[in-house]
Amino acid sequence: MKPIKFSREETAAIAAKLRPYFRDELDVELRDLQAQMLIDFLSSEIGPFFYNRALYDAQAVLKKRADDISEAIAGLERSE
Repeated sequence: MKPIKFSREETAAIAAKLRPYFRDELDVELRDLQAQMLIDFLSSEIGPFFYNRALYDAQAVLKKRADDISEAIAGLERSE
């Protein structure tokens, strides 16, 4: 699997979410480099778990839709 990469805008948005959390909950002020390193770590080490969960959720939605379509088609069948 190729690594998860974020654009500059996405990275800035993620850092903007991390900074207040670290400040308020952990009493740590994250600087730009620290935030970037944390984002890189999270995306490489923890990101795959979230990515896989999203795939499983998408697969479940698609399976449900396919089952609904199968049922709808079965309802269109004509008896002989």
